[in-house]
Amino acid sequence: MTTAGAVRRRLFGIPSARAVFSRPGFAPQAWERFAPVARSLMEGYHAALEDPRLPALTARLDAVEPSLTGFAYEGAGMGLAALDAVSPRKRRLDAFVAGPGAPHIYPVYVGVGLAYARLRRAPEDRLAGLDPLLGWVTADGYGFHEAFFRRRRCVERHAVPARLSAPGRRYFDQGVGRALWFSGGAQVDLVARLVAGFPPARHADLWSGVGLASAYGGGADEDALRSVLTHAPGHRRRLARGAATAAWGRRTAGNETEHTDLACRVFCGRGSGDAAAVVAEAARDLPVISVEPAYEIWRRRIEEALAV
Repeated sequence: MTTAGAVRRRLFGIPSARAVFSRPGFAPQAWERFAPVARSLMEGYHAALEDPRLPALTARLDAVEPSLTGFAYEGAGMGLAALDAVSPRKRRLDAFVAGPGAPHIYPVYVGVGLAYARLRRAPEDRLAGLDPLLGWVTADGYGFHEAFFRRRRCVERHAVPARLSAPGRRYFDQGVGRALWFSGGAQVDLVARLVAGFPPARHADLWSGVGLASAYGGGADEDALRSVLTHAPGHRRRLARGAATAAWGRRTAGNETEHTDLACRVFCGRGSGDAAAVVAEAARDLPVISVEPAYEIWRRRIEEALAV
């Protein structure tokens, strides 16, 4: 580690992943089930802080166990976005996304959203420099951060950021739903109670986040996943879209897992390969100019295709 890297780690590092999972409101099972996820994300974050040069950074990220690599890249996205905020001329994130981070662009942008939340920067103010389709994923990362690290305000009081548009709030809620799955330790009854506490208009996107998190991060067996369907009547299409998106992200990065395939079979009625293909097809020929975000059109296309 360079001297500069040691200073950055000391200033911006996160001392303990386990301490975060020990905060009020987190289920005891959260750390038991998702400790490898948390450690992988922190490894990526600290790797970016310590040495953001692409060869060194990529070597550390790719050393993570394959099923967890996406979380390491998410952490790297968070770290690089934070460094770029301090030294904007470096544009480390752009080089990363154009290079080794390209197959992992979805989790990388989630990590960028985490950084924006920590820096109190509105994600929509920075969409112009990001991928025109997936840039909106930063709002998802922002929502995850708020539900995970500012739980009282976001989860207990159901506060919504003032500087998000209507679409941005939907993607924010998707991130909140993902955070509920992880912080709830994949305990379906608990997660369902938390979702039910939010205003009904927000439930669809919260459940889409649950579908995405349960498919990408795992943590539940088939019976538990089927019980999610029981707790979310009317939202199967959102759960399916979330699971299919997770399958697409993993297929793009080449780190498919059995738990992703299981979630797709439960929520989508098809295997992860077929679900990922639906998501890829839905991204074809999206309008360059539109009143609504291309990301919203993509999400709707995925839901409609999975409903067939």
